Amino acid sequence: MNQSQYDAVIIGGGAAGLSLALHLAKNAKIAVITKGPLREGATYYAQGGISAVLDAKDSVESHIEDTQVAGAGLCDPEVVRYTVEHGREAIDWLVECGVIFDQETRPDGSTDFHLTREGGHSHRRILHAADATGKEIQNTLVGQLKRHPNIDVLENHIAIDLITSGKLGQGNNHCVGCYVLDKLKQQVITLASRFTVLATGGAGKAYLYTSNPDVSTGDGIAMAWRAGCRVANMEFIQFHPTCLYHPKAKSFLITEAIRGEGGILRLPDGTRFMPKFHPDAELAPRDIVARAIDHEMKRLGIDCVYLDITHQPADFIRSHFPTVYTRALEFGIDITREPIPVVPAAHYTCGGVMTNKQGQTDIGNLYAIGETAFTGLHGANRMASNSLLECLVFAKATAEDIAAKLNDAVELPPLPKWDASRVTKSPEDVVIAHDWDELRRVMWDYVGIVRTDKRLQRALIRIRVLQKEIDEYYASHIVNNDSLELRNLVLVAELIVRSAISRKESRGLHYTLDYPEPDDTNPHNTILEAQQRK
Repeated sequence: MNQSQYDAVIIGGGAAGLSLALHLAKNAKIAVITKGPLREGATYYAQGGISAVLDAKDSVESHIEDTQVAGAGLCDPEVVRYTVEHGREAIDWLVECGVIFDQETRPDGSTDFHLTREGGHSHRRILHAADATGKEIQNTLVGQLKRHPNIDVLENHIAIDLITSGKLGQGNNHCVGCYVLDKLKQQVITLASRFTVLATGGAGKAYLYTSNPDVSTGDGIAMAWRAGCRVANMEFIQFHPTCLYHPKAKSFLITEAIRGEGGILRLPDGTRFMPKFHPDAELAPRDIVARAIDHEMKRLGIDCVYLDITHQPADFIRSHFPTVYTRALEFGIDITREPIPVVPAAHYTCGGVMTNKQGQTDIGNLYAIGETAFTGLHGANRMASNSLLECLVFAKATAEDIAAKLNDAVELPPLPKWDASRVTKSPEDVVIAHDWDELRRVMWDYVGIVRTDKRLQRALIRIRVLQKEIDEYYASHIVNNDSLELRNLVLVAELIVRSAISRKESRGLHYTLDYPEPDDTNPHNTILEAQQRK
């Protein structure tokens, strides 16, 4: 029958999905679905760290204020406070799981966490494991996961769509499972679940240049939208200011912690430029730094700018940034002796599927956590290193909510099997490659760091032509990984553009030349209803 039943199916295997699985597994039978190997995802590549108030000189109120300032007036104060206040608890849980953060020795000989500072933070509050924090967290959680008897891990599987009672004509709309493609067997299976959680990350692959891994194609946002969920603030795409600029360096991020430890951004002639854009210079919020770099590149017609940390001792650089040092050296760049060529790249999706503080979406028994979700934490611009914190805090809250409902959940009936009787194998996969390339170029050229109404309207026209082609392809041919990802990505691209068109101001990560100032008389979230197909 190719059908299995679980208490909970978690789609996504990053920090949010794995944390949720571990919190919930003592009470439930769980499946974790990952598109590739379990370690492949945005968490694994997160270099900087995780923010939490641990220093006696720091305070919860300071972290809250910094987050709200970075969020440019759109953060939900209640959600910000909830997240920050649970920061220490999240760190303690990671340490209990076995995560090893860098330590420092105090003058009295005792040791404690080494904390660094990143853009937007007024204090040192970033815990890290050298410059590979995400890798340390991911590997530790994976190790815990694989030892748990209540968790089935389905690697190399991609979710196709959610199954809801509404789609089945069974009244009250709630989620009852999902269809999933086994990529190795090229076979669609049906997973029935009392609770389904979207933890699929963001949609950076909508852009030509991104720091995100290949799996970041907005799958959870697209599936939730098709099922009837609202999405919010999709116009706020964070561009990380510093990705390595090299023809062979695909999506390699240069951690913000380098700027936190004194790294200076320079033009090709060595001139420092950030002080003229913001009093905090290189430690200004990411949107300001990315826009400044974009401005200088366009003003001078240059391909990149340079991040210089060479004034620090070589041993300090190699010990604090071993991943960056080693990777740059592979491309012939010795960061202890020469500046690093960098460009901005799409990095984080601040909007997403609307949820409450327990991760619940508009549809019963369907949850969203991590980058897939819109909780109200980030507002118009995510502050550095708050994302891993959000994953951990909301994973636990969601686990507690699901656990409380497990005894009341009804048994699921058999679900209809996947129907592929009217489709054929595609003779021309070049269509997928062409549309994928065009979509990402359109988004980069017209929906990037600096926008205009004319560019956005042009993007929307092209995206809808692509959408028609992709939908026809999907309806006619046997599904595969590339067609499923592209179908999701073009939908998320449309949501980004529609949201950007509707915001008639510049705020946070959304900067438009037609409305260069914020409209403080009307601070609002951009909410799209699923039934609106404008």
